[in-house]
Amino acid sequence: MDSKRQVKLNDGHFIPVLGFGTYAPPEIAKSEAQEVTQFAIEVGFRHIDCAHVYQNEEQVGQAIRSKIADGTVKREDIFYTSKLWLTSLRQEFVRPALEKSLENLQLDYVDLYIIHFPLAVEPGEELFPKDESGKLIADSVDLCHTWEALEKCKDAGLTKSIGVSNFNHKQLEKILNKPGLKYKPVCNQVECHPYLNQRKLLDFCKSHDIILVAYAALGSQRLKEWVNLDLPVLLEDPVLCAIANKHKQTPALVALRYQIQRGVVVLAKSYNKKRIKENIQVFDFELTPEDMKAIDGINRNIRYYKFLLGVSHPEYPFLEEY
Repeated sequence: MDSKRQVKLNDGHFIPVLGFGTYAPPEIAKSEAQEVTQFAIEVGFRHIDCAHVYQNEEQVGQAIRSKIADGTVKREDIFYTSKLWLTSLRQEFVRPALEKSLENLQLDYVDLYIIHFPLAVEPGEELFPKDESGKLIADSVDLCHTWEALEKCKDAGLTKSIGVSNFNHKQLEKILNKPGLKYKPVCNQVECHPYLNQRKLLDFCKSHDIILVAYAALGSQRLKEWVNLDLPVLLEDPVLCAIANKHKQTPALVALRYQIQRGVVVLAKSYNKKRIKENIQVFDFELTPEDMKAIDGINRNIRYYKFLLGVSHPEYPFLEEY
């Protein structure tokens, strides 16, 4: 693979800088995930981002295996990420959760396994266990213990790399300062786009050789259960649109390119084939330093995915500045 299209993680493995996000509302995820993931691989995506909670790992795994079977790719060409859900953060549940994902995927290993959120909730089959008042039922888990279990999964060869998601810098620090730390997180996957550019968290991660992976890089999918629909639409921003016009590109491509040029690994999530094909064109142009500066200037700390369900959890990550 072209070296400009991947970056080295702190454990020596490489991650493609552009990833395909597979999340969709459950009714779409199950029926369409296989087809769109196969299509994404066909047009050139090699980094596939999924998670247990998306409930479509079976379909995404089928897509990957069918593209291996027909000779489009080899297993080692694909970088596959899965995520450990909140109900499995107790040390003893980590490996079984990863093994369950591998069983659903019908793969021998994942390339990256990350803690989806730093919020432990009551274990069980229910993905979002809630009390009578509709709040998530917290479980008290030391995430340093969760991390030790992830390190063991890496040593066992079930995952090549391990990382975190939705951690603030204090939560990252806790793991980095853990006595006897064997492996640092290779990444922190967080919401990141020109309206929430995460400059401070990005600088913190860079200083520890941790890659920032951006989700919601195009703003939000406007899903009412996750997102405040009164917020402005990122891709309608006049600055982004002007830069897009100048380069004869779309605002979405400018938003993706912005991340790649600042050293962020970026996920492009779409179930629309025309847009999936378009998103891979992020490598066909370059933004000028002036463009980058102009996009830096539209940051307004708008978080689309606040995960308010977890706001009363003692570990809720988004109350910190970064």
